[in-house]
Amino acid sequence: MSLKTRTAGPHRGTLNILLSAFVACSPAALALGEPKFVETIASPGSFALCDRTTAPILVATNDWPGVIRAAGDLGADIQQVTRTRPEIIRELKSAGRNVVIIGTVGRSAFIDQLVREKKLDVAEIAGKWESFFLQVVPQPFPGIESALVICGSDKRGTIYGIYHLSEQIGVSPWYYWADVPPKHHDKLFVKAGKYVQGPPSVKYRGIFLNDEAPALTGWVKGKFGAVPGHPNVANYGRSFYTNIFELMLRIRANYLWPAMWNNAFNEDDPENPRLADEYGIVMGTSHQEPMLRAQKEWDRGPGRKYGNWNYNKTNQQPVLQQFWREGIRRNKAFESIVTLGLRAENDSGDPIGKNLTEQIVGVQRRILGEEINPDLRKVPQMWCLYKEVQDFYNEGLRVPDDVTLLWAEDNWGNVRRLPTADERHRSGGAGVYYHFDYHGGPRSYQWINTSPIPKVWEQMSLAKQYGADRIWIVNVGHFNKSGEFPLEFFMRFAWDTSRWTNENLDEFTRLWAEREFGSEYANEIAEIISTYSKFNGRRKPELLDANTYSLVNYGEFEKVVADYEALAANAEKINERLPIELRDAFY
Repeated sequence: MSLKTRTAGPHRGTLNILLSAFVACSPAALALGEPKFVETIASPGSFALCDRTTAPILVATNDWPGVIRAAGDLGADIQQVTRTRPEIIRELKSAGRNVVIIGTVGRSAFIDQLVREKKLDVAEIAGKWESFFLQVVPQPFPGIESALVICGSDKRGTIYGIYHLSEQIGVSPWYYWADVPPKHHDKLFVKAGKYVQGPPSVKYRGIFLNDEAPALTGWVKGKFGAVPGHPNVANYGRSFYTNIFELMLRIRANYLWPAMWNNAFNEDDPENPRLADEYGIVMGTSHQEPMLRAQKEWDRGPGRKYGNWNYNKTNQQPVLQQFWREGIRRNKAFESIVTLGLRAENDSGDPIGKNLTEQIVGVQRRILGEEINPDLRKVPQMWCLYKEVQDFYNEGLRVPDDVTLLWAEDNWGNVRRLPTADERHRSGGAGVYYHFDYHGGPRSYQWINTSPIPKVWEQMSLAKQYGADRIWIVNVGHFNKSGEFPLEFFMRFAWDTSRWTNENLDEFTRLWAEREFGSEYANEIAEIISTYSKFNGRRKPELLDANTYSLVNYGEFEKVVADYEALAANAEKINERLPIELRDAFY
């Protein structure tokens, strides 16, 4: 991944639980660890995004629908900051003197014309995965004095470029999920220069909404109701997921395993998969749900109770095969990574065994070849080596070379297995399934941040060092408020693993606090975040008992209590000092 610069709301909790202080936006909000190119005072050659009037946004009708949609988000973001909404236009004649031009190489007529006329050089991003640049271009077309060009190598590259500008003007990625308000500015300028990013260090960067009941599910049902025809099923539909998709793109994620405890992403709302593809989200399914089918598609619905999820029973094999084929046929037009294999129902282990598992994968790949492409190297596939499945692999289970091996850590944030020298030559590559939240044996840990980013950095640095960089996906559980900080670090590190080291993790925390909250209290808030996750990381709250800290030796218990009380007092003190409009986001 390169980074070059050239000059020319909804979740609520108690303060004591959420001391990690997910807070609000500063007047000088920065992209995290990236060059700041938006300013409120004009400089030589700068582009006036808003100066008495707001520059319109030009996007070609033939660009990706997701790019056109994100251009609308940029307009809304500019309005949040300046109280003036720019016009979205499709023709040059409506541009005026200054214009923001958004487009994808090979897809946008405006970008391609600028390239042909040698007014725009796209060599640094052309043909690369999810890459983009922003550049101030003087006199791009007749009658236009200056343009800010946001140019992407592909659909997501352009979208990431759009949201990069949104972040630079002061709109937090968490404006919806954490009620983060932007600071008002009358004027916004983009400094002269070209700002290039990409390709990312990790190709697929994902989240898994898991173990989502009761917290997230209760909120979803209260806000969006129930799935039509299923009064006991929370409506994880388009109104919910479009907000998830947008957040993911703002933090540069691109891959999703949807909520699945009591939901079926594709059937609960048939618009879900289409909108995911339009937004630019690569869909998958969890380690226990192969071939783009949710287990709840198997379990529920009129006439849809298939029986035991058991391939050992000969009479179930054609039923399961048809079930898988239907899923692939339904979703093959959308960008996906297909989960392979078969585990028992409800994450309960695998009664099948190594040899039959290999046969099942052979059947699944035959279906993929028949339904999508006979050249399976062109069909993204993943096999998650989770729990007993890793034992099968260690016993000699054969995995086709073009399938990504997704290694699971131990559910507690400790990577257990990384690619060997031979495995690093596999065309399918490898990845890591990580946890910020876990429901299961021997003990669960949920709802609060117990993942210090130094540990996340250490473990995922090893993954990158050993070539496990095709997929990184993290289980975020209920998607609770306290997980925002480690989740964003996970995604920013996956985007550029060279940017953050063991020497500057404190800088990331401070910059995050400054972007969300402003510079005045950034150091104090960063200290709260770091200390809170450190305390919870050394012993997760679910594992505390009467014997954890000694009541009789070294004053250990008293010191721990005093440390937590001091931390809570510091958070309360900052909360009292904040302007009232920032307190919801800090809460």
